[in-house]
Amino acid sequence: MFEVLHEHMASLLQGVVRQERNPISTLRQWLSVLAAMTFFAPSAVAGPTSSDASGIWSLNLENSSITPTSPPDRNYTNGIGLGWTSAPGDVPLAGTAQRLLGPGAVRISLGIFQQIFTPDETHINPPSPFDRPYAGYLAAHFGLIEDQPSAETMAAVDVGVIGPAAGGEEIQNGFHHLIGQQPDQGWGFQLHDEPTLELSAGRTWRVPLGQVSGLETDVLPAAALGLGNVQIYAQAGALFRIGTDLDSDFGPNRLPPGFAGSPVFEPSRPFSWYFFVGADGQAVAHDLFLNGNTFSAGPHVTIYPYVGEFEGGFAMIIHGVRISAVQVFQTRTWHGQQGEIFSFAALEIATRF
Repeated sequence: MFEVLHEHMASLLQGVVRQERNPISTLRQWLSVLAAMTFFAPSAVAGPTSSDASGIWSLNLENSSITPTSPPDRNYTNGIGLGWTSAPGDVPLAGTAQRLLGPGAVRISLGIFQQIFTPDETHINPPSPFDRPYAGYLAAHFGLIEDQPSAETMAAVDVGVIGPAAGGEEIQNGFHHLIGQQPDQGWGFQLHDEPTLELSAGRTWRVPLGQVSGLETDVLPAAALGLGNVQIYAQAGALFRIGTDLDSDFGPNRLPPGFAGSPVFEPSRPFSWYFFVGADGQAVAHDLFLNGNTFSAGPHVTIYPYVGEFEGGFAMIIHGVRISAVQVFQTRTWHGQQGEIFSFAALEIATRF
């Protein structure tokens, strides 16, 4: 398994170093990596530790056009991700995780995701030097998850590329053409190609609060850290939930570095649901999408070292399918950003398979 994955990753990174800028070819290579990981993963997952013997596929969509704020198409414009999470069992590093964290159900998570970032004023060419840079980001995700009755711990590494090879311009302007909108004008000045490596870890606790009018309530305190040339940050906050069968998961999942949540869900009944609200704070030391390329001069802005988020939404699980919708409100992330609050929506559909 690991020899095959190594060959795929080596080929991909060599293409980035040679600055092959065909995003379709790059995307196909990433998808082949995910396919290889998914094909070989079941042979590494043996002896499930619970009755949950099925993996989980998830699709995440995030977009700033679904927002009550204006203008919509700016900052974090769009994100899309496809992921697979194994059943609990004898996965790689399971013993290490259990020695460090205690007994629990250990899973691996694999995926691929793309994120797109644009300035406030997308009709200007060249873009304003005082506006955030255009940037596309494409990465493969490798994660380890351990579930305990009242806590979930996650560790992950994301390997990818930022720049034209990530295909941000083609995806965004291709969609604009499809729906009859004007293309964003300044993609020719986007951040340059740069390989990326991001390490992250986090933990979410589940604290029951009792029942209100027959409905369960709980709070999910969470903390996370990120380190790499993409972002360096620390994050902490909490999510309050009210609904049914809250023990089935640790909150709705978002693309990184989205707060809390998990791709794992284990329903105990055919239908369950909950509403939630939450808030978190981030201390940010570095953000490649704002600070600009690491090893070359180019567009950049000055970041705010502290960022706050508020989110609210709902989730439901129907016969092994989880659907969630989140509205995220975020304070300014860089000096000169238009508006006090930026907003985007995050949607997820996940199914046991």
